[in-house]
Amino acid sequence: MYRILSSHGIIPLFLILCLLGGCGGYADLPAGTVKPISGWLDSAVVERQEVAVAPPDADVPPPADYLIGPGDVLYINVEGRPEFMIAPPNASGKVQGSRVDGRGFVHLPIAGPVQVAGLSVSQAQARIREKLLTYLKNPWVVVEIAEYKSHPLYLLGQFRNPGTYYMDRNLNLAQGIALGNGFDITADLRGARINRNNRILPVDVYDLLVNGNARHNIWLKGGDTVFIPDTRNSQVFIFGAVKKPGPVPMLQSGLNLAQAIGSAELRDTGYDFKHVRIIRSLSATHGELIVIDFDKILRGEAVPFPLMAGDIIYVPRSGIGRWNDAIQEILPSLQAISALLQPFVNLKYLTD
Repeated sequence: MYRILSSHGIIPLFLILCLLGGCGGYADLPAGTVKPISGWLDSAVVERQEVAVAPPDADVPPPADYLIGPGDVLYINVEGRPEFMIAPPNASGKVQGSRVDGRGFVHLPIAGPVQVAGLSVSQAQARIREKLLTYLKNPWVVVEIAEYKSHPLYLLGQFRNPGTYYMDRNLNLAQGIALGNGFDITADLRGARINRNNRILPVDVYDLLVNGNARHNIWLKGGDTVFIPDTRNSQVFIFGAVKKPGPVPMLQSGLNLAQAIGSAELRDTGYDFKHVRIIRSLSATHGELIVIDFDKILRGEAVPFPLMAGDIIYVPRSGIGRWNDAIQEILPSLQAISALLQPFVNLKYLTD
């Protein structure tokens, strides 16, 4: 356990020096001594373990035919009986069909509402024909989709053409991403995430697009969101025995552990520098749990520890023996900023 000696003591001064540059260990060397850096200082890593979340389950292929849903606009032709017909687009191109309402019904002239949501075009034709048998003998019905609106796909973030796209057929993830016409140079593919029904899916966009791992090429569903963050907004997060917990922006030149702790300002109470913990995201489905002996860095016996975007740093107020205890202590803080965290952290620690 260590305590700040004073507001002008050695630890705050050392952190200021670390903010200005690296941490050296030359204090005990005789004047004029030249000591090569390479191979001299040790690593401050005490423990490092890889952790992962389960990859996506084998994807069940969706139905081959497009399924009608609320928002779609249908053109319905009843041959020879225009009074039962819903008109196609007019000469100006304006859609003249009938929009499927929120309950999944299309409304026919004279015949009234017919439930069509969840049906293919051929199934909708059969159901409408059955409805018209009350009024007509052996009606000939043709249904076409005039406007696709029931299966939106949201492409957000660093796409060249972000926006809302409406799927008119089954699309897998690679095909859906292609609708966005590629990425900006600042796209953070390792931090990309797929959100479905307010839950992040265990899908690694980087592994799919860069390494060609088809296991992550899942079938998309209406309402899915693909978000690709901006590397220019990269940050780390620090909690525990600091006065300013929360995000710390990454520097253009990089950020090390001493700089992050210096920015967050240590509390004037006891803390454990020998077991500073870091949760690191390597991808959407893989990460590391790292324990750092920061005291070793302060003594100049270890090289500064470089941070990666998305790192979560926990400076314990006292010695914590297990990772589970440390995670439970910072869990409320993680839940409060879950939207800012890497997908791996959300999947591993914030998903039921």
